[in-house]
Amino acid sequence: MGRLRYALAAAAGAALAAAFAPLEWWPLAVICPAVLIALWQDAPPSAAAWTGFWFNAGTFVAGIYWVYVGLHAGGAPLWMAFFVGSALVGIMALYGALTGYLIARWLPPRGALRWMAGIPAAWLIVEWCRGWFLSGFGWLSLGYTQTDTWLGQAFIPIFGAYGATALLTVAAGALVTLIWGNARERWIAAAALVVPWLVALPVKDIAWTRPEGHPVGVAIVQGAVPQDEKWADANRDAILELYRKLTASALGTPVIVWPEAALPDLANNLTAYLVSLDREANQRGSWLLIGSVRAEGEERYFNSVLSLGSRIDWYDKHHLVPFAEFFPVPGFIRNWLRIMSLPYSDFTSGGAHQAPLPAAGLRFATTICYEDVYGSYELPLLGESDALVTVTNDAWFAHTAEHAQHLQIARTRALEDGRYVLRAANDGISAVIGPRGEIVARAPEYRPYVLKAQFTARRGLTPYAYYGNWLMICIAAITLALVALGTRVLRAGATSAPHPAAARVHRMLVKSDATSEPRAVSDGPPPEGSTPANPRSLT
Repeated sequence: MGRLRYALAAAAGAALAAAFAPLEWWPLAVICPAVLIALWQDAPPSAAAWTGFWFNAGTFVAGIYWVYVGLHAGGAPLWMAFFVGSALVGIMALYGALTGYLIARWLPPRGALRWMAGIPAAWLIVEWCRGWFLSGFGWLSLGYTQTDTWLGQAFIPIFGAYGATALLTVAAGALVTLIWGNARERWIAAAALVVPWLVALPVKDIAWTRPEGHPVGVAIVQGAVPQDEKWADANRDAILELYRKLTASALGTPVIVWPEAALPDLANNLTAYLVSLDREANQRGSWLLIGSVRAEGEERYFNSVLSLGSRIDWYDKHHLVPFAEFFPVPGFIRNWLRIMSLPYSDFTSGGAHQAPLPAAGLRFATTICYEDVYGSYELPLLGESDALVTVTNDAWFAHTAEHAQHLQIARTRALEDGRYVLRAANDGISAVIGPRGEIVARAPEYRPYVLKAQFTARRGLTPYAYYGNWLMICIAAITLALVALGTRVLRAGATSAPHPAAARVHRMLVKSDATSEPRAVSDGPPPEGSTPANPRSLT
């Protein structure tokens, strides 16, 4: 049974990856966790841990296979790309193992309280920890699957992506309860499956933020420079000219956004080019937001966005990507990498609290690439931000699902924050996203393009922007604590008093035995007319 259990868990986990973009078969976000909950049933702690491990392993092997592609494209040898990619999957699988172990140790053995309260609470807490512990990797959070459902459009602005995760896991537990629960529990499960969707219908139309001012034009410049050509010295001038020509076609648009690290050299080495570009933009009333790499001194490098207009401002990336933008390894390993001519790099992290970037009289809360995975990161800035800007370079990952998954995450941020998102990507997917997570305009992938659209500044805050993730985390923690405490009390009481179900079985056996005659091993009925003798008690 053990091997079959683990194989089914891995298959269900792999199927869950299809719930995310680009396939977006979102019902799998309920069905696959329901399969896992069923597989956890009656499993001892060690088996439950392994079941959770293989479920998460299946999800992340199928869902983030592109990590290997990106590492190899970045210059890592095959063995290193495979090792780092496998290590990441293994670490993510450990979170599933932790969830399974906690469930088996702390929760009641069966019942709606286990399936619809305890397991969803444990799942949510572990998923939240995965998003920040040791820098965090919040990719494939279950709530991201709901950007196009009215459930997500209603509740993500209120409870965030983790709120959507909670609703999905409760629904998964409800499916299990419909199969194994008693009559009363099945009614509760049916309500849990239907009521959130009915409530979501009117709630999804609530506008939590309000427009301010007139629509503003924006141009997203997508250079589509192949990653293996970008940093070659021979291509430097051609790339600079490409971006100048694309930008020239957009001059006159108030806001022009370039992707992450669009400049093929340090910004420090391109002063004349930037001054010329700034002059042309100012003459036409345009403001530039340019993704670039800059240096301070000889050893401090920043992944930045340059705001170029009537004033100059910088945003420096704060959340760096482990093993991509910094290597969290001791110095002797760095020396070995250098000796072996293996690729590694270290950027300097920007400040944790940076003001929104100004452009065209507006203020933009800014993120670079992976930072938009951290849902609560921009919340302190929303009160003084008119819109969101995110720049990225997903060319590392070639023609993989990463592009669509990353866009889905950006759409979730728009829903949570009630703001337009201006998204510039090197080779896609560049887009303008509305405050309800809708795609206002989208550029074709993998070719140079200038995407023009309009957006409107938004003011006010969504409910999620007020309290962030803490409301859902506190609810989940309290729920898990109460369910676990209740389970402990019941288990302690079981040593002094029999469980009601066990007592009923006990009485039935005693009654049955009291009406039967003691005899040698026999499967037949007592002789007709005989009377019972020496009734025995089981107590």
